[in-house]
Amino acid sequence: MFPAQALADEMLARGWRVSLSTDVRGNAHAGGFHPDVARQVVAAGSFAQGSLLRRLTVPLRLLAGVIAAWRGFRADRPACVAGFGGYPAIPALAAAWMLGLPRLIHEGNAVPGQVNRRFARRVHAVACGVWPTRLPAGTRAVEIGNPVRASVKSAAATPYAPPENGVAVGAAGGAASASSSGPIRLLVFGGSQGAQVFADLVPAAVARLPKKLQARLAITQQVRADAIGNVETAYAATDVPPPVLAPFFADMPQLLAQAQLVIARAGASSLAEIAAIGRPAILIPYPHATDDHQAANAQALVAAGGALMLREEGLTGEALAGHIAPLLTEPGRAARMAASAQGQGRLDAAERLADLVIALSEGERP
Repeated sequence: MFPAQALADEMLARGWRVSLSTDVRGNAHAGGFHPDVARQVVAAGSFAQGSLLRRLTVPLRLLAGVIAAWRGFRADRPACVAGFGGYPAIPALAAAWMLGLPRLIHEGNAVPGQVNRRFARRVHAVACGVWPTRLPAGTRAVEIGNPVRASVKSAAATPYAPPENGVAVGAAGGAASASSSGPIRLLVFGGSQGAQVFADLVPAAVARLPKKLQARLAITQQVRADAIGNVETAYAATDVPPPVLAPFFADMPQLLAQAQLVIARAGASSLAEIAAIGRPAILIPYPHATDDHQAANAQALVAAGGALMLREEGLTGEALAGHIAPLLTEPGRAARMAASAQGQGRLDAAERLADLVIALSEGERP
């Protein structure tokens, strides 16, 4: 939803009308869209989710969704249709193809999901968030980057303050003095597919850090609601001050801006925000991601020196501590990683994607 929201905001700013076409589940996660974005909620479904009976009805639900989207597009013809992947995008993309409308898909991952893979050669362009992206032969691929929200762009202006020496290093190399005895902020997030393993690994790793370092840690960690008690108990056995634990954080861009180190999965939007704001990161890709796409996502940031990537299989708290400690005690290294990460950020991705939308709507083809 975040890249779609960023594109919607950019198109509204350019004076366009914008409509969001999604299913009931997608609409429930679209609270961040501007009120001026119209909603078209249509039926959709996935063959990989739900009961057997529900999966058997997927073709009928998709057909109903395509018909509803087709009727909507006939009544109010879009200048361009942009799909962002996942089964809720199927009705709009299928209807756009049937009507011959200008259309594109944005693929945020280095390896496209099934829906984008199937539509890749049926759209006029595939806007790639990660470059290169593994796309079917004959696809018109355009390097765009992953659009980030306005709140991320605002947070990107916050200079990175390395741990230990407390010197704030700006993107242009400027510096401002700060306290050398302040907290060291560690941000841990992984969503529903990462929070549990992080709930086990990170407290175990922190427990193996020097006690003086533990005492300076200010930890904010995404934790499943049913695991918060266990994580609190684990941290209570260390010298770490009481951490901030929650299943969801609405102010993630601000938390990233404050962090000295980030531990996270390697989802496309997460990486885009980490790079845009410029924070050193330890990435632990979700091992069951389709085609191992999270590991592929992380490659560019790792190669640039902005992040470390660790495989979850066989990873222990002791091993993770061995990677955390240097980044919290070697401020020069942390600062270099932050600068390298920000060098990979694409703050103009939403503008570039909007330019592509307008070009396609005017009949231009990549």
